Amino acid sequence: MALTSFTLKARDGRARTGVISTPRGDIRTPAFMPVGTAATVKGMMPESVRETGADILLGNTYHLMLRPGAERIAKLGGLHKFMNWQRPILTDSGGFQVMSLSDLRKLTEEGVAFRSHIDGSKHMLTPERSMEIQKLLGSDIVMSFDECPALPASKDRIRASMELSMRWAKRSREAFGDRPGHMLFGIQQGGLEEDLRRESAEALREIGFDGYAVGGLAVGEGQEAMFGCLDFAPDMLPQDQPRYLMGVGKPDDIVGAVKRGIDMMDCVLPSRSGRTGQAWTHRGQVNIKNARHADDPRPLDETCTCPACRNYSRAYLHHVFRSNEMISGMLLTWHNLHYYQELMQGMRDAITAGTFDAFEQEFHAKRAQGDIDPL
Repeated sequence: MALTSFTLKARDGRARTGVISTPRGDIRTPAFMPVGTAATVKGMMPESVRETGADILLGNTYHLMLRPGAERIAKLGGLHKFMNWQRPILTDSGGFQVMSLSDLRKLTEEGVAFRSHIDGSKHMLTPERSMEIQKLLGSDIVMSFDECPALPASKDRIRASMELSMRWAKRSREAFGDRPGHMLFGIQQGGLEEDLRRESAEALREIGFDGYAVGGLAVGEGQEAMFGCLDFAPDMLPQDQPRYLMGVGKPDDIVGAVKRGIDMMDCVLPSRSGRTGQAWTHRGQVNIKNARHADDPRPLDETCTCPACRNYSRAYLHHVFRSNEMISGMLLTWHNLHYYQELMQGMRDAITAGTFDAFEQEFHAKRAQGDIDPL
């Protein structure tokens, strides 16, 4: 029996539900991965993240290679032990973060030379080095090294970037080698161009990966354009392997992506929003800092079972935010992650039951109601 595998359990239209099996545990799909950038999901204990229903976390190669360093983490027993998370971890390749530092980096065929945003020290990140770092971290799911141009960009620029990413994908595959129990995902690029997406998918399939990501979206193109690309891009990838949409997103982005055949997603939004007083609920977004909540004894979301909703009022959450108390970001982050995982479970159940269209309609109808009326 394979150490890692992907089993599709049910389909409803293009939406899919299944299980990615790994030595560190199963990942139920569609899956949302909380982002633990620097070996922590900000404001959360690992066991609390697990309590929300998360099966897998995302770690960030770029940040971890700079601080505390991949070699140091390896000496301390690997990322799972280091951050006390014994379930699966996916690490990104570092490419996106390096590319976003356009004034600090130089791109060549070999890789990317850049200066650390922390102390200005010089570094070189190549496909081979990215694979080495992710191996040192002990990642269960490793991402190939790619370049991701911001949109909008010219088709020539997108083509050149995609072709470079495919050459880097081949080098990533060769450097990854044979690692039973670990998976390597290739990343499809090509912007919003259907022909470039197809060329990229064909190149990746020829190389051969354990899973495939749709990269280069959620980088400024807007939801309508992203969905337009997802109307064709996922179906170019193998049917029997996981499909991961990188860096997405808002709840309605996630539902729309799953509808179009995506199995995995990640985003900093639920934790980042929590730290700034924004809560995601069944009835849309709530800004707990607004004065309307100051005397409101009701929970943030009456249908939610997270600690913030079970044990605290809107008035309390409003007070601790206005007072800059640490517990404020902790409670709202817990709530947001709980809501996201509840959303994923709802979609898994709906796909299994063959009722995804009804689920989607109810999801949008509830959000259209808006937040509960003020007292």
